Amino acid sequence: MPQTTQRFLPLDVFRGMTICFMIIVNTPGGPSYWPLEHAAFNGFTPTDLVFPSFLFAVGNAMSFTLPKYEAMGQAAVLKKILKRTALIFLIGYLLYWFPFVHQTENGSWAFNAISHTRILGVLQRIALCYGIASLMIYFCSKRTVIALSVVFLLGYWFLAWYFGDPGAQYTLHGNADLKLDRLIMGDNHLYHGEGFAFDPEGILSTIPAIVNVIAGYLTGVFIQKNGKNKTAILKMMGIGALLVVLAWAWNPLFPINKKIWTSSFVLNTVGLDLLILGFLIYVIDFWSVKGWTGFFTTVGKNPLAVYILSELLIEVLDMIPAGGGSLTEWVNSHTFQLIHPVEVGSLCFAIAYMLVCWSFGKFLEWRNIYIRV
Repeated sequence: MPQTTQRFLPLDVFRGMTICFMIIVNTPGGPSYWPLEHAAFNGFTPTDLVFPSFLFAVGNAMSFTLPKYEAMGQAAVLKKILKRTALIFLIGYLLYWFPFVHQTENGSWAFNAISHTRILGVLQRIALCYGIASLMIYFCSKRTVIALSVVFLLGYWFLAWYFGDPGAQYTLHGNADLKLDRLIMGDNHLYHGEGFAFDPEGILSTIPAIVNVIAGYLTGVFIQKNGKNKTAILKMMGIGALLVVLAWAWNPLFPINKKIWTSSFVLNTVGLDLLILGFLIYVIDFWSVKGWTGFFTTVGKNPLAVYILSELLIEVLDMIPAGGGSLTEWVNSHTFQLIHPVEVGSLCFAIAYMLVCWSFGKFLEWRNIYIRV
């Protein structure tokens, strides 16, 4: 993932908060409170803000790194962008293929079939959005990038309406994203967490997600150009509030929906991210309240490493048998559910697991290790 060499503290905090919250919502010990659950389909919860915020942070970091590319030749720039895109995509794919092998009924071991491995996912979407956004920014003027972003949002609205099932375009089974994914990748390569083949990080819905990265980049450029003065930050937050209003005005026509990443969802999440980042700048830079930031910058400086650990470790814990179930279930039932059953215990488990992952980030920070792709 792109990192800044010139550290921007509010961005590191923003990114760290996003990863910490992402781990909490991804690894509950059991049933969760509704704010820690994704919306069933149309609608919005705080959890739905996590992934687009990560994309926004990727774009924001790009505003610090991409200017360095001006001193490089075009071939070197393309190589760097494509290499980073491919590596992040490959890491994401390998996470879904992990643990690569399984035990058969006769006790022997066999490789997990690539023919039944999910192709797209969180890191894969980050890779694609980063790669496409970087190429747009490098080759196009700022005005063209903004125009293309508008085209992406409106064009996706048209495609979702035109190619979705008549009268059911914005439903789980009738959306155009599902049709395209099944046509190109087939059911075996899609996510099955909904009880059937449907990928919330599908091909078509990647188009509007690119705008989340572009918005983060433009925000970073705006901050660097105008400085972190109160007038500029108030303007940024005002734009954020306006985008949220526009998103909910658009909602009756094109529902706010994370799973098919609707254009109204993009406006809503970008608007909220602008408000949150603006608030962080006020607290950290204008009010100089910084004592609490170190916890989140520990993760914000190594987001990819901490995220990958969080995905791998829980997978390993789920594979280890204990007490008739997995080690994850045993730990939760014998510790956190004893503290308080159901939602409270589940939340305690998730926070504890996040702190384990945070400790890994702290170890990297102590050793001055910053993992970049």
